[in-house]
Amino acid sequence: QVQLVESGGGLVQPGDSLRLSCAAAGRTFSSYAMGWFRQAPEKEREFVAAISRSGLITSYVDPVNGPFTISRDNAKNTVYLQMDRLKPEDTAIYYCAAAEAAFGSRVYTRLNDYADWGQGTQVTVSS
Repeated sequence: QVQLVESGGGLVQPGDSLRLSCAAAGRTFSSYAMGWFRQAPEKEREFVAAISRSGLITSYVDPVNGPFTISRDNAKNTVYLQMDRLKPEDTAIYYCAAAEAAFGSRVYTRLNDYADWGQGTQVTVSS
């Protein structure tokens, strides 16, 4: 099991940027593929982005990558979500999640692929 703590959320205006961080503890971070999900009020939790153990493979809900970028620093046991050109519809609680991965190139996009979750960080985009 790995413990995850998100940070970096807040209240921003449309068009602004935020970088979310997720710090991991408890197990070997590089053994885990990581993902970001979000849940807006009265909506189901949805996939945003995922990254492989090595960081070389990524996947996004937007096929053309859009304004979000996932990255990781295995030396710091941290995964990031850079969010640019934020819109009001990006308002949600953002969660990071970890999936123990046998292969370095795997990425996971389904909620059920992930066993460990953080508590979430609120992102509000409003003028």
